[in-house]
Amino acid sequence: MEVRINQTLLCLIEGDITRQKVDAVVNAANSSLRGGGGVDGAIHRAGGPKILEECLKIGSCSPGEAVITSGGNLKAKYVIHTVGPVWRGGNKSEELLLGNSYKNSLQRAEEKSLKSMAFPSISTGAYGYPMDKAARIALSVIIKYLKGKTSLKTVKFVLFGKSAYLVYERTLMDLL
Repeated sequence: MEVRINQTLLCLIEGDITRQKVDAVVNAANSSLRGGGGVDGAIHRAGGPKILEECLKIGSCSPGEAVITSGGNLKAKYVIHTVGPVWRGGNKSEELLLGNSYKNSLQRAEEKSLKSMAFPSISTGAYGYPMDKAARIALSVIIKYLKGKTSLKTVKFVLFGKSAYLVYERTLMDLL
């Protein structure tokens, strides 16, 4: 599914984020930035040791924040690492932190004047954030951001599995 928000194409696709030809992919990282499971592990494996080497120099990243490294062996020039919140029932600032993960990732892309980036569904794997709630926050933040001035021409959500794609598709249709 594709929609235009001002000058930017917002795309939803089911696929593998490590194979995207974009200026930056967003990594749903852990706070140590040392790689892990899910998207984080896949990006570190596909990108090779250079990404971890740069992450170790940065040190850590707090929930809601974002840092940037090179893309290593990925097709993407950069990896924007953001730490989403662990779901703890919804009353521990999870919504704010998740929104900040998206906002700060967009800001890191803007600082480099990037034209394209790809997001996973942050915090919905091992961190347990409910997919429908996460999709609404993610898409709301992205749509609001793209209504302003931006260098971005393409923003993709690369979703793992048909069920995640369908939740994002339904949510995007509701928000438009």
